[in-house]
Amino acid sequence: MTIYLDAVWLLNFLLDMMLLMLTQALAKDGTRKIRIIFGAFIASLLVPLSIYYPDTFVNTVLGKLFYSIVIILCSFRIRSLYRMTKLLLLFYFTTFAIGGGLLAIHFLLQNPVGVSTSGILTFNSGFGAPVSWMFIVIGFPLAWIFTKTRMDKHADEKIRYDQLCPVNIQIDSKRFSTTGYIDSGNQLMDPVSKKPVIICDEYFLKKWFTEDDWKALYQAHSELNFEKLPSKWENRINIIPYQGVEGNRTFMMGLKPDSLTFYYDNQKITTRKVIIGIQFSELTKDQSYHCLLHPKIVKSEVVETA
Repeated sequence: MTIYLDAVWLLNFLLDMMLLMLTQALAKDGTRKIRIIFGAFIASLLVPLSIYYPDTFVNTVLGKLFYSIVIILCSFRIRSLYRMTKLLLLFYFTTFAIGGGLLAIHFLLQNPVGVSTSGILTFNSGFGAPVSWMFIVIGFPLAWIFTKTRMDKHADEKIRYDQLCPVNIQIDSKRFSTTGYIDSGNQLMDPVSKKPVIICDEYFLKKWFTEDDWKALYQAHSELNFEKLPSKWENRINIIPYQGVEGNRTFMMGLKPDSLTFYYDNQKITTRKVIIGIQFSELTKDQSYHCLLHPKIVKSEVVETA
């Protein structure tokens, strides 16, 4: 069997460089490209080491782990143990994700890719089986692009969940907790009291109401007949006019709480200067949150370290 080491080494170098570039993109690291190239070169040295020294320490599980750490140290600026661990795990994640993607495509297309002890490549007739090389050369970039695209989309969705925080609301003697979402697009203010308006949905607010009181509240809102408001809640209800997305003017029922507490950026924020806008439906289909917080209350005057 003849192995063209320079060809295998070059292919391995290019694959390692793409894996490190994907790791860099997912970690949002600002390391210069020249360092990534150097790290890929260090990673590609595993090919001649494995061929010329098959019994070397780096071919063991512990040795590969140690060598992976060396690759990360050569490729990125490491400021802490936590950062190094994160980059190492991301590097393994990208390797497994793309490797698994290639195997999935292989079994889907049922292409005869040779698998050897050193990887997917088969080394016969000089440059390996043409199908294997073509599969790697074409399949790897496609798997790379697919993985990066999916992870970018995941990162966009994660931005939304980074703005979720626990919320605690007290009305009379009842206090309940839920998950809130800090909505930068919520600029609704009560025109009379000038208080910011947060919005809570039916699922959460019904905990303070009896079934009859909630039905009466809903009828008063839908029929514009405020004489049907439950007498127990008359002093807590505000009518808040606002302009909808389509430009039409309408109104919302608001509820005055005794206190609202939520946790944001390792701080405990408590305020009474807020109105709870009542939504007679659910805010989200997946029940991920039940309260839209106003960005203004993040700067509330009562702040404690959590």
